[in-house]
Amino acid sequence: MDHGDLDPGDLDPGDLDPGDLDAALDAVLVGGNEARAVVVVDPDPSWPATFERHRVVLRRALGGRARRIDHVGSTSVPGLAAKPIVDIQVTVDDPDDEAAFAPDLARAGYELRVREPRHRMFRTPARDVQVHVWAAGSHDERRHVLFRDWLRVDATDRQRYEDTKRALALRRWRDVNYYAAAKSPVITEIMGRAESWAARQGWRLD
Repeated sequence: MDHGDLDPGDLDPGDLDPGDLDAALDAVLVGGNEARAVVVVDPDPSWPATFERHRVVLRRALGGRARRIDHVGSTSVPGLAAKPIVDIQVTVDDPDDEAAFAPDLARAGYELRVREPRHRMFRTPARDVQVHVWAAGSHDERRHVLFRDWLRVDATDRQRYEDTKRALALRRWRDVNYYAAAKSPVITEIMGRAESWAARQGWRLD
């Protein structure tokens, strides 16, 4: 999960057929496709501070409705190159109950961008922060935090992921979500090793 509007783990790259993926995107994107350059930059030490500022805003806006607020995606991994967009995961009881959280997020300055079953994504007008709302206790909540924690401890997979992103960023993409989809095979491969590590270490969400 990084700058792509959707979670790359939810996208099936297939052969990236424009008709198939465009139809899927049309069904969930608020505001339609956006052609944007994919730029991967060197790690920025300000990313954790950006997360912390928004964590405070989100906690103030949602209170106890936010069961967890986590910094996820590439900007949450020290030493990992990323698109300069901070991904934040907020877990709630029911992401499909927009009335329970969307108005407060809008008042806090976040705009709805993605509406799909069990997932909403909001972003700042500056497009520098994305807030993903998932279900508390879900597979998605666990997967995103485990992926982050594994990349924090394993330099080999951290480099593999960075190399993949830098190579894909050199290509021209019809939409940023094609880039996200193209990362899916590598993410799946890395997650296999992350799950093995989690089992060995007894890793679990804190």
